[in-house]
Amino acid sequence: MTMKKTNITECEPLFLEPVFKQMIWGGDRLRTEFGYDIPGDDTGECWAISAHPNGDCVIAEGEFKGQYLSKLWEGRRDIFGDAKGEVFPLLIKVIDARDDLSIQVHPDDEYAKKYENGSLGKTECWYVLDCNENAELIIGHNASTKEEMCSMIDEGRWNELLRKIPVKKGDFIQINPGTIHAITSGMMILETQQNSDITYRLYDYDRLSNGKRRELHLDKSKAVIKVPFEEVNKSESPIKTDNEWFDELIHCKYYTVWKGVVKGKETVKQDRLFMLVSVIEGEGMLGERAIKRGDHFILPRQFGECEISGDMAIICSSV
Repeated sequence: MTMKKTNITECEPLFLEPVFKQMIWGGDRLRTEFGYDIPGDDTGECWAISAHPNGDCVIAEGEFKGQYLSKLWEGRRDIFGDAKGEVFPLLIKVIDARDDLSIQVHPDDEYAKKYENGSLGKTECWYVLDCNENAELIIGHNASTKEEMCSMIDEGRWNELLRKIPVKKGDFIQINPGTIHAITSGMMILETQQNSDITYRLYDYDRLSNGKRRELHLDKSKAVIKVPFEEVNKSESPIKTDNEWFDELIHCKYYTVWKGVVKGKETVKQDRLFMLVSVIEGEGMLGERAIKRGDHFILPRQFGECEISGDMAIICSSV
């Protein structure tokens, strides 16, 4: 690899071993399309870059092989540009929805800290990797007041309450806390989110798991849903990098997300505290290291510059 560096240990990309989650709505496309060694044909989530207690990724190779990402964050903060915060701030997932996910909502930092043992809230965004023809997502609601919203929920008037939007492959959606949302069947999503696992389930289609209906969180959901629903302004202010072949998808207080397409050769310039990278299409080389769809890695603060070549698309994020 050709790169500016002060210390080879700090400059190596951190490749991670993903953590998989079996879900009532999951499928097998994480194996058939990404080549992952999944635990079953109901695997719904790949926690690809995660330092959360419910799914802490292990470094797969190099100097830090075998270490958990959370421990590296605690003990070698310099690798991450001395970024602030008690916990690693972001979590990257690949989601395979064979069936509809539950209708849900997430709390913000203030509510989660108070009612969820000090957890972070959950702001997230979705890049649509694949979907069925004429696909729709549930994003937002149609109630104009809190009272109307609660009435619709209590009376099960879901068709009136829920707002659906058409989506296609390559679409990008920001989901702020307090937004009712749901991924629908046939979708594959790359999700960038705060490092949180707090979800309030509003409705679950009366499905059974192990013979029982899954728990709903109606009171907490009603407390955090924002009324009326407001469309998201995609960027508070553009944050560019030195990578001119990146297109910014979103900038908010928790993360900035970019998409880059490589056709031939480009130069990766790591100008952030750290950068999370997911290969979503194709294959190629990062310096002298082969990379392909389904690979996820972190570029440390001192990574510098490196040639990236091939035919592929990547999604990058940083704080």
